[in-house]
Amino acid sequence: MSLVIRPALAADAATIVGFVRALAAYEKLEHEVRANEADIVRDLFGADPKVFCEIAEWQGEPVGFALWFYTYSTFQGRHGIWLEDLFVDPSLRGKGIGKALLVNLAQRCVAEGLGRFEWWVLDWNEPSIDFYKAQGGVMQDEWTKVRVDGDALVRLGAL
Repeated sequence: MSLVIRPALAADAATIVGFVRALAAYEKLEHEVRANEADIVRDLFGADPKVFCEIAEWQGEPVGFALWFYTYSTFQGRHGIWLEDLFVDPSLRGKGIGKALLVNLAQRCVAEGLGRFEWWVLDWNEPSIDFYKAQGGVMQDEWTKVRVDGDALVRLGAL
């Protein structure tokens, strides 16, 4: 086995966009992808990044990624990590790559004294739900996600 988890570099922008598109296809959300390489370079590798990415390499080739950012819990009085996206090439699933990406971020949480490590999973995605539960993940079914975007966001933000 030759697995390396490393921080993403600006040169990985096209690879990251490719992973995002592959994840969107798997989740049947391709129509929502608008991110491009310039967006990734600006937001992950600009002067003051607010989002971060780890790349999983198998035998020297990028095969997955974890894109994340810091959160804050007022209840805990601690920061945490929100995992926005996790993806592993379907042909290499079952080799511990996804788990290694999760472990890497969990280790960061522990090392930095963070209080939480959280993410969403689609309710129909049983393989991922089972995988996350096997890693100690607890489903937070009592919470409902809220989103404001598009015209509604413009209206809400209007003066």
